[in-house]
Amino acid sequence: MFDEYFLLSGVLNIGDWIPWIDFLDLQGYVKRMKALCKKSDRFYDHVLDEHRFNREAEKDFAAKDMVDLLLQLADDPNLEVKLNNDGVKGLIQDLITGGSDGTPTAIEWAMSELLKQPNLFKNATEELDRVTSRERWVKEKDFPQLPYLDAILKETMRLHPVAVMLARHLALEDCNVAGYDLRKGTRVFINTWGIGRDPMLLNAPEKFQPERFLGKEIRVKGQNFELLPFGSGRRMCSGYSLVLKMMRSSLANMLYGFNWKLPDGMKMEDLSMEETYGLATPRKFPLVALSEPRLPVHLYHLQNQPPMNRLGRFVTRLPSRLSEGSDP
Repeated sequence: MFDEYFLLSGVLNIGDWIPWIDFLDLQGYVKRMKALCKKSDRFYDHVLDEHRFNREAEKDFAAKDMVDLLLQLADDPNLEVKLNNDGVKGLIQDLITGGSDGTPTAIEWAMSELLKQPNLFKNATEELDRVTSRERWVKEKDFPQLPYLDAILKETMRLHPVAVMLARHLALEDCNVAGYDLRKGTRVFINTWGIGRDPMLLNAPEKFQPERFLGKEIRVKGQNFELLPFGSGRRMCSGYSLVLKMMRSSLANMLYGFNWKLPDGMKMEDLSMEETYGLATPRKFPLVALSEPRLPVHLYHLQNQPPMNRLGRFVTRLPSRLSEGSDP
């Protein structure tokens, strides 16, 4: 359902650009949007009904999750801005879609680029080994000491931005930008994909070179216009801080804890880097890679492992489960 949501959110609908033929729905997108809306409504109604039932069934009910909190706000008569049922559904959808696509897409692109250049793997793991002394997993406190990892993520977001077009901006008054006159009410689209590949701004923009960001004060918070993965200003992604932490933690421990390689018989030049356009820009073909542990065995023990790294737990526990004769 959300794959369809991301696809339809990013398509080019002819009716948006030529309004007088919009009613024809030549591409069938409006029909698909209406069908998705009905399906989504059934899902959200089920979720809300379930939470309302649990709330009525418990005598001293306490909110357990975000849906419970939103339903409490909807019932609050003192709110200046009333929250109705549709508003609750919309916020739930934002919560789900906002955190389900961007981070894994960016990590998959980073791993794809690193698999094509094994020397970058070596540079990253040497930095991680130096910071952790190979005695523990990478933690959030280590991020300031990992400039090369940070450069890898920045280069990934430059070359493969999750959102090709940033959130639309609106000209609130007549203005002139770089010699172009914009009338009040003009919708402005920022092509961050094109900016990141502009040869006037970067040398060899089509090449994945994390070193281009080393020693430079280029941040992703919207002040440096050559790198705008999360947008800028009031339309900037409000969850960028959480996204960065998730990306750093996940990628750092994947590189640090495991050796990675392509499947047997597959060469680096055979790894496709084609994109699929939509609201996000994922790989056209999912990345398939093989991993093996590279750390001392005791670090993979269940008690010492950070909760986010379930992959390492699965990889190290799999052989013992198979040896016990259980169904693989």
